[in-house]
Amino acid sequence: MTAPARRLCHIAFHVPTGQPLARDLQHLFGFQPLAAREAGGWRQLALRSGDAVFLVNEGSGPGEPLYGLNPCHSVPSATNLCFDVDDAGGVARALAARGCRVPVPPVSVWDAQGAASYAVVSSPAGNLSLTLLDRAGYRGPFLPGFTPVSSAPGPGWVSHVDHLTLACTSGSSPTLRRWFHDCLGFRHLPLSLGEDPELGLEVAAGSGRGGLRLTALQTPPGSVVPTLVLAESLPGTTSKQDQVEQFLTRHKGPGLQHAGLYTPNIMEATEGMVVAGGQLLTPPEAYYQQPGKEEQILAAGHKPSLLARQGILLDGDNDKFLLQVFTKSLFAEGTFFLELIQRQGATGFGQDNIRALWQSVQEEAARAQEA
Repeated sequence: MTAPARRLCHIAFHVPTGQPLARDLQHLFGFQPLAAREAGGWRQLALRSGDAVFLVNEGSGPGEPLYGLNPCHSVPSATNLCFDVDDAGGVARALAARGCRVPVPPVSVWDAQGAASYAVVSSPAGNLSLTLLDRAGYRGPFLPGFTPVSSAPGPGWVSHVDHLTLACTSGSSPTLRRWFHDCLGFRHLPLSLGEDPELGLEVAAGSGRGGLRLTALQTPPGSVVPTLVLAESLPGTTSKQDQVEQFLTRHKGPGLQHAGLYTPNIMEATEGMVVAGGQLLTPPEAYYQQPGKEEQILAAGHKPSLLARQGILLDGDNDKFLLQVFTKSLFAEGTFFLELIQRQGATGFGQDNIRALWQSVQEEAARAQEA
């Protein structure tokens, strides 16, 4: 365990000039501008909702955007996770000694509010890089080099990032799990009793549609880092239209498929986003007619008709429940979406909801082909 990550600082995106991600995050999903920077052909805007911070890097400057790496990727995507660590320079050198590629060696940045140091490490997960940041000596609202942006308080729909899901090529999860363990201190988080870390949780989609293998990872107690979920298609999957295979094709390789944003009130958040113009995936009609689903929803203290109207999924038992809703892709290329999640005691990810998401993606793809 080389570099225990202490906190997720932000998720960074790279988009071409004029792509509306920053605008959509603010107007559709309740994020508020936090800090901005323009230099070297890049426009960088940090937006916040609760403790969730997204950094949108817009442009294609000749150099690297501050705190990141220009991946020169062919489609817009989430390209970087920035983690707080105790000693960015020391950690970067230790990872380089392990054979990790460090495209941005340790560098220090400062302004009137203090200083920070960082390095950028390439991960084995496609175009996803990791920024290792030490900002213990910084007092500003975001990071040195950025100008704070004043904005009205946001709607408060989101409190923090609950989890991050990487879409991986089939069979790669064990290698990725070991890499994140050795380099950043992530440990296997069982999603089922007696789960083998090498196998993860297998979720069959049913009716010959294949399925998913999910492997969850978490950092040790005391850190504030979202759960990392590795998702890959099960061997033998015949359909190339499942959510992971679709992502790998459209994204042209592995990467960050979605961010799960925790909300204390999923009904309010979902309604607010829909009213603002946000587009959500529609669950399959049969989801709410499953045997026992109405009783399950009532046991969790919710009204089945209200959940069905807003497309909210619910899973769980023994007084531990999970509510989820998924947006459509934030990019026309289908390379990133958001999930809203509310936990009522549940710590994992509902298998019925995973199957429902699977079918929703299938149906959305079919509608797009017919349009």
